[in-house]
Amino acid sequence: MDKAALPYRPAAGVMLLNAAGQVFVAQRLDSTLEAWQMPQGGLDPGEDPLTGALRELEEETGIAPDKVEIIARAEEELTYDLPDDLLGKMWQGRWRGQRQTWFLARFTGTDDDVNLDTAEPEFRAWKWTDPKNLPLIIVPFKKKLYEDLLQIFAEWL
Repeated sequence: MDKAALPYRPAAGVMLLNAAGQVFVAQRLDSTLEAWQMPQGGLDPGEDPLTGALRELEEETGIAPDKVEIIARAEEELTYDLPDDLLGKMWQGRWRGQRQTWFLARFTGTDDDVNLDTAEPEFRAWKWTDPKNLPLIIVPFKKKLYEDLLQIFAEWL
């Protein structure tokens, strides 16, 4: 499979901060790795990135859009490529990775507003972590993207 010939999947993500300045991360159900990630996912056809980011946040974490305030939006889309062993296995082999629009948001709810037991659960555990830990706990193929996000949103972290 020629990775370079495949397009990137349009997607969006949310870096969600609590009142203490910690970032929300969760562990995927479909992975045995001890890796954590921020809420993110693909956009529906015609969906704008903010709507998609808030939808993904609610679908994955149970956190309703009225429990977040958007602080900032990354000016440019960020991309990551799937590793070769996942290429062709994820998303029916249609995408080489994702091109994501990222938002920084403040969580205005309480931990009781988090509910991973959603209609289509994606995560098995969640926690708040210091932003500087993000590149250390993410799957290796997303590390650079997370490092870039820390730089992009640095003035608010």
